[in-house]
Amino acid sequence: MCGRFTLTTDLEPLEERFSFHAKDLSYKPRYNIAPSQRVLTVIGDDKGNRAGLLRWGLIPSWAKDAEIGNRMINARAETVAEKPSFRRALQKRRCLILADGFYEWRQEGKKKTPLFISLASREPFAFAGLWETWRPPDGEPIHSCTIITTTPNSLMEPIHNRMPVILSRKAEALWLDRTAEDPQKLLPLLAPYADMPMDAYAVAVTVNSPKNDSPACIAPLQ
Repeated sequence: MCGRFTLTTDLEPLEERFSFHAKDLSYKPRYNIAPSQRVLTVIGDDKGNRAGLLRWGLIPSWAKDAEIGNRMINARAETVAEKPSFRRALQKRRCLILADGFYEWRQEGKKKTPLFISLASREPFAFAGLWETWRPPDGEPIHSCTIITTTPNSLMEPIHNRMPVILSRKAEALWLDRTAEDPQKLLPLLAPYADMPMDAYAVAVTVNSPKNDSPACIAPLQ
């Protein structure tokens, strides 16, 4: 699964890299993004790419309450085209969830060691995401999202049996293409990442608490 990630890159290079213009966007670098928090996403529309902040934890439009989002921070690539919670979003509501690293906990006996994983270049990248709008009986609509996960690549395999889908640059355009609705063309994009070298190293248990959100979270463990 993917339960924590980072986006520490400044906004201007993100705008250039993902071809969007952030107007009135409340953004700050984050070192320990957790479920239910708002995350920076990019959605394609007729006028180009549009950026926004969505709640992490997808709430289907048919949900009775928002609590279901706490259990839907991830969607499995193998079943995303079949699950009622995700299949329509796969066709109609795809997004990029921007990141430059993520955390995973490696089990070593009874001990869990947090690791920080990123591209070796430390460049920002995009998770494959889905989004939805849920309208409560009272109050404002909630726009939410989920990160799709897949089987691990060679770096991740000794760490965990799942990893988030990191889209290649070529795949990003198709993922955002609103005219692309055929799952048979979209599902091959949800493969373990292999485009660029990746890096992983142990970090302090500071990251275990989402209250901690500082550069210390990604500092290599001494």
